[in-house]
Amino acid sequence: MPSDPDPYTDPHPYVDAAALYDLLNPWDPDLYPGDRFYAGLLAAAGSVLDVGCGTGAMLHRTRADGHRGRLVGLDPDPDALARARRRTDVEWVEAAATGAAAWDGEFDLAVMTGHAFQFLVADEEIRASLAAVRAALRPGGRFAFETRHPQARAWEEWNPANAADVTGPGGRPLRVWHQVDSVAGGVVAFHGTTAAPDGTVLRVDRAELRFLDPAALNSLLAEAGYEIEAQYGDWVGGALDAASREIVTVARRPAGPA
Repeated sequence: MPSDPDPYTDPHPYVDAAALYDLLNPWDPDLYPGDRFYAGLLAAAGSVLDVGCGTGAMLHRTRADGHRGRLVGLDPDPDALARARRRTDVEWVEAAATGAAAWDGEFDLAVMTGHAFQFLVADEEIRASLAAVRAALRPGGRFAFETRHPQARAWEEWNPANAADVTGPGGRPLRVWHQVDSVAGGVVAFHGTTAAPDGTVLRVDRAELRFLDPAALNSLLAEAGYEIEAQYGDWVGGALDAASREIVTVARRPAGPA
């Protein structure tokens, strides 16, 4: 008789990055102020483009809550989109942020949530992405997103001492933590480790994030042809100041001719 699979050595959904993301980052506007901030914007918009939609949790919830307009999720990760496509009444497109240029003035609102904007690292990538999103917005349409404020030095908290213990599918425990590899020129390189309780490493994922200060961010937005409608230092409309940990931005494509 074959033995039961070992959950820490055999392939299993809980070591999949997309499934793990949903475990670590549930979307719930009733619990999380950031989710509530975006939920209000989405509810008021007739058509929405979610850039870097990941597994689609935000658009799933938005549709379930009764949104009747057009909802489109854009992401370059096919594994994340496979989970997103469990809901078929939302459009899902596999492409990077620059893929938003495929639409011409079709959306009332574009968003990048979950600090997805920070995965745009090089200036050229940021410029191209901002231009593509602007092209997808109708005149007067808004682009809402957030980045971590570099003054808060959030990366200093990314270490094994702050590991998260989670229960994976099947009820099996996991431990997840992040560690910084380098900090240079406003770019933080880091890796995330997923392990079994005994320390057996199941997967390691590496990434880089760009930390822009408000002046640099706003310069790039202006260069791309956006007007800044509002900018906050937290999720409840607080001022952007010396204590802010976030830069929450609502930018607008001008209503006049392009």
